[in-house]
Amino acid sequence: MINRGTKWLTGMAALAMVVTVAGCGAATNNTSSNSTGAAGTNNTTGGTSGGAVTINETGSSLLYPLFNGEWISAYQSVDPNVKIVAGSTGSGAGISQAIAGTVQIGASDAYMADAQMQQNPSIVNIPVAISAQQIMYNLPGVTGHLKLTGNILAQIYTGKIKYWDDAQITKLNPGVKLPHQQIIPIHRSDGSGDTFLFSQFLSDTNSAWQQSPGYGTSISWPSVSGGIGAKGNEGVVADLASNKYSIGYVGISWLNKATKQGIGYAALQNKAGNFVLPTQSNIQSAASALISKVPADERISLIYAPGANSYPIINFEYTIINTKQPANMAAALKKFLNWAIDPKGGNSAQYLKPVHFLPLPASIEPKSQAQINKIGG
Repeated sequence: MINRGTKWLTGMAALAMVVTVAGCGAATNNTSSNSTGAAGTNNTTGGTSGGAVTINETGSSLLYPLFNGEWISAYQSVDPNVKIVAGSTGSGAGISQAIAGTVQIGASDAYMADAQMQQNPSIVNIPVAISAQQIMYNLPGVTGHLKLTGNILAQIYTGKIKYWDDAQITKLNPGVKLPHQQIIPIHRSDGSGDTFLFSQFLSDTNSAWQQSPGYGTSISWPSVSGGIGAKGNEGVVADLASNKYSIGYVGISWLNKATKQGIGYAALQNKAGNFVLPTQSNIQSAASALISKVPADERISLIYAPGANSYPIINFEYTIINTKQPANMAAALKKFLNWAIDPKGGNSAQYLKPVHFLPLPASIEPKSQAQINKIGG
């Protein structure tokens, strides 16, 4: 559950050498996505006449609702000279465009792998909040929360479990009338931090999945009859809503939009064997179990944390920043990021609660501040 930077991608060295403006996923077999927003403009100088600065951000569709829906408008009153432009293009694109210098902030649910860090020593991974991911499904007539395990999900996504009334699912859910309908697994087709989180969970709970396809922001998905690839959390939610008997993984900032469309979500089995929902208290329990292990560079997996109430799929939301910035851009970035992690600023419940995020723990804020202070240095 600690830093998996060495393990999760051997292909990162190659990626760092072939980054393009379009942005690739941060794993082997990468695909690119530019589903929402247009934050890929090259503005490395950062300044305009009158001292105004435009900060371009792109990447995580899980972090996008916080940037676009909460932070950008709020920050205008903090610093009217700074304009922030956000895009939802997938964590892989966020990482690669931050490396390429085509954006100043790459948003990612995944930390950068060791190979990337070695080839890009001026890049930092700065957590700004804690989020989670839920497993969602479109099952007409089924109410409440199905109980599911990572092992069962791995078998669904490899095609070994094909129908909703499979014996393994019905055993976990006595009394629930499950249809004899083929399961339609939905995965992300773009380089995605959500894929990074989901595939880590499957690797931790299914030994065959751990061997292949493993985990990363992009993986070689097993060929499953009826399976669907979708771009962004918005794409997964749309495909869930339009395909009965489907299942998919969705970042928690999209929970409200999904449930309004009648999509259900599961109680997942955690490391202690209990079935838990992605409530604020259960996410907090998972974070508390691992927070003492966070290293100075803050790259760590929070997946499958120990604890009776720990929700098994939680993570830091990262801003990927190149510390080598012109003076005016460095100053603007530092001011914004310090506001973003301030419990009286962007890290307050006012902004985090609407997207179901949790603030950084008190012990983590100084570590993020230390990394922010490297910008422009």
